[in-house]
Amino acid sequence: MVLAAALGAGLKLLFLLALALTAQASTYYVTVAGLGGDPEYAAQFERWAGELDHQLKLNGPDAHVTTLSGPAATRQHVGEVMKQLASQVKAEDSFALFLIGHGTFDGSNYKFNVPGPDITAGEFREWLTPIAATRQLVVNMTSCSGASMAVLAAKNRIVVTATKSGNEKNATVFPRYFIDAFHDNAADTDKDGTVSALEAFRYAQTKVNAYFTTEKLIASEHALFSDNGSLTGVRDPGPENKQGLLAGAFPLLRPPGETSVAAANPAKQKLIQHKDELEARIDRLKYEKDSLPEADYKQQLTALLLDLARTQAEIDK
Repeated sequence: MVLAAALGAGLKLLFLLALALTAQASTYYVTVAGLGGDPEYAAQFERWAGELDHQLKLNGPDAHVTTLSGPAATRQHVGEVMKQLASQVKAEDSFALFLIGHGTFDGSNYKFNVPGPDITAGEFREWLTPIAATRQLVVNMTSCSGASMAVLAAKNRIVVTATKSGNEKNATVFPRYFIDAFHDNAADTDKDGTVSALEAFRYAQTKVNAYFTTEKLIASEHALFSDNGSLTGVRDPGPENKQGLLAGAFPLLRPPGETSVAAANPAKQKLIQHKDELEARIDRLKYEKDSLPEADYKQQLTALLLDLARTQAEIDK
């Protein structure tokens, strides 16, 4: 009972935090494409970074996108960008960091390969800590990235790594499929027009598994996920392990035109905000299911779904 009460209090706190995020909040995205090592990988990493840059900018004027690749992706430059954002990003904003490239692990430290001195997981943690955003996302898509999980995982931060440890050293295919989630309708599993961080993770994970099966190869990468502060992460987030709640409410790509419609119509803006709040409440209710009488759960879920349907109908008018 004590544990259930504690979990319930934590979920309520997260819900109140979601309500505090106003329509004026912005999302800041930083993508860093590191060294390729050879021309083929260098071109691939730069292409992935460019595609991600394009997709993120589709989120409209409230999306602040910074992409660093090639000679610009040095430790000094990345650090300067992160420190500058620490002075700009507010608590109600969201922040996302995407790492594309090669990583290494020497048994003690993870390093992200960039021109000049490499960047350690510890340095990324130091740069992330002063950023005030109460919703943060880090997607480390490099080889050996699993070794960065224990360093980067924190409260109010979603961390995704392409590998489960620092010993999975092969170049990863995870970035290709994670970025594909932005323009493949199949990634939007709840069909709400928004691709969340959780949906993108699950989509990429499924595609990676299918790739190794189709190519008849032994899987050399196993993605990990943590959004509840766990330093070890899990491979299958869900209510049973209390993982996925924050990521499910972190939109990576919003419905086309939604941002411009909201900006032009204050009434629509309020409706869209209410829709986001309802979706967050539905997600949280699913995580509380085991602690509620079945009849209460169904009654609350039905009411929320009806409200969501009415709200969406008003938005679509």
